[in-house]
Amino acid sequence: MARLSDKAAGAVGSLGEYLAEQRRHAQLSLRQLSDLAGVSNPYLSQIERGLRKPSADVLQQLAKALRISAETLYVRAGILDPEDSPDGTGRTSGGVVDAVLLDPALNERQKRVLLDVYASFVRENTSD
Repeated sequence: MARLSDKAAGAVGSLGEYLAEQRRHAQLSLRQLSDLAGVSNPYLSQIERGLRKPSADVLQQLAKALRISAETLYVRAGILDPEDSPDGTGRTSGGVVDAVLLDPALNERQKRVLLDVYASFVRENTSD
């Protein structure tokens, strides 16, 4: 197996820690998340332990299963630079998006409306 550079290993390690944290927050076992994301249980375990760097496709599947921002995972994996964030401000909106998507008190319609309002505010404030 090819060795990762120190920078890549650091990104993968922090990505794995972040994924494990999000999985626990969603109250999912490793097996449940692997089933939802369509990846093998051992592969997901290796990602969480920082031993493997997943592809963008796998990150997308994991983000969808965890109901979090794929862009946040891309930045943490070193695939996307923070300067390339969706709002163009050099930061990701993943924290807000993640909080809304993970809130069990909101239904799907409420989540969609909140995210639309948030996105419009960000666009308005970055166009000034």
